[in-house]
Amino acid sequence: MSTIVVSHGFEARSDSVWFPYLSAALTERGHQVVIPDLPDSGAPKLEPWRKTLAAAATAATDPADTVLVGHSIGSVNVLRMLEQHEGTPFAGAVLVSTSAHEVGYDILAEFFDGPFDWSRIRAAAGDFRLLSAIDDPVNAADPMEHVELLVRGLGARAVVLPSGGHLGAYADDHIDLPEAVTLVEEVLAHRG
Repeated sequence: MSTIVVSHGFEARSDSVWFPYLSAALTERGHQVVIPDLPDSGAPKLEPWRKTLAAAATAATDPADTVLVGHSIGSVNVLRMLEQHEGTPFAGAVLVSTSAHEVGYDILAEFFDGPFDWSRIRAAAGDFRLLSAIDDPVNAADPMEHVELLVRGLGARAVVLPSGGHLGAYADDHIDLPEAVTLVEEVLAHRG
């Protein structure tokens, strides 16, 4: 059984956006899904978020059998956690609606302090997948710029949807996101 650990976004929680859908779909396929409620999601701080995610990601199973999933700033949290990860690499990461750099939200600025250490991040996970929408209003003015920077930095494969906005902009936007399930399964199929 593989474990999928999800890092939610700003003002979200474990039952927000497409997380219930993802959890149900992957649990039905025999996987364990862990979605920790990150501390103070309305005013996130990098270090408590990174530590909470790292504890959840390393507690359940062998990292080589674990896929990390992030949404929005939760994806940046995944990247920052991977920068500091030592030991067995994770199977991979699926990053949804991810910003490659600061996009004008002062409350989230510390997540973007300093450049990403792409080589450390790549060494900490086996495979990377991105999921974004071309009309993402958070990653404006050019959502594709963020996708391109992440593809280059991570060596990732990207799926860009023709619509969908931020793929769950608000915590109570409950949507189905089968593309995320497919990408998790792709990562699991390609683990070394």
